[in-house]
Amino acid sequence: MYAVIKTGGKQHKVKPGDVIEIEYLHGASETITFHPLLVVDDEGHTHVGKEAEKAVVTAKLLGEQKGEKVKVFKYKNKTGYARKAGHRQLLTLIEIEDVSLGTARKAPAKKAEAPVEDAAEPAVEASEPVVEAAEEAPEASSEPAAEE
Repeated sequence: MYAVIKTGGKQHKVKPGDVIEIEYLHGASETITFHPLLVVDDEGHTHVGKEAEKAVVTAKLLGEQKGEKVKVFKYKNKTGYARKAGHRQLLTLIEIEDVSLGTARKAPAKKAEAPVEDAAEPAVEASEPVVEAAEEAPEASSEPAAEE
């Protein structure tokens, strides 16, 4: 069983036991849940959209680290302009513990047949008046409304 999660602007294909690096999560607790998921595959049966809506991926926080250094070099020809910089992205290490579909699929409930009433007894009494929910518009008066 695997799932595709979205975090930090990136998509990751994960399965239980995987250790992945994601962008740094500020204030992350010991366990992290990812919900909703993009795709969930349950032994060859793929769930997307509303079917994958209840699926959850739980992960355990392993720690934080810095990624590889990226060198940034800016240069403009014939002007003497050259700048050199570097960047190391903060990353969070997580281990995927479980991929679950949430609740199991339920069979549609069969409707119980209602007992047939005798034709002699009416279902609704005819003596009760029917009340309409719409309100009537107020009548327009010939006098203009007083301004405050």
